[in-house]
Amino acid sequence: MYIVDSTVVVPDHKADELISIYQNRSRSVDQWHGFRSFQLLQNDKKPGELTVHMEWESKEDYLQWAMSEEFQKIHELEKHYPDKELANIPPKVSKYKVVAK
Repeated sequence: MYIVDSTVVVPDHKADELISIYQNRSRSVDQWHGFRSFQLLQNDKKPGELTVHMEWESKEDYLQWAMSEEFQKIHELEKHYPDKELANIPPKVSKYKVVAK
């Protein structure tokens, strides 16, 4: 299994706005080969710290998604959020290979 976490830190008063965006996400990745799950995580002590947690069958499955036109379209939309403060916050992306369960 392969895990990809993408964390952003937004001002606390913007957290609900970003949560709403993800609650209404396109869900196109859900049908992608090798995709297992998506969760949006909110730090319990820092409400403005949000992490997209995605699980994949393999690194190769994730890379196929990351190189797809669909991925490009979705991430291009992020650059055009009406709220420019959110649009300009770069995520910290971490990738993990699951080595034990």
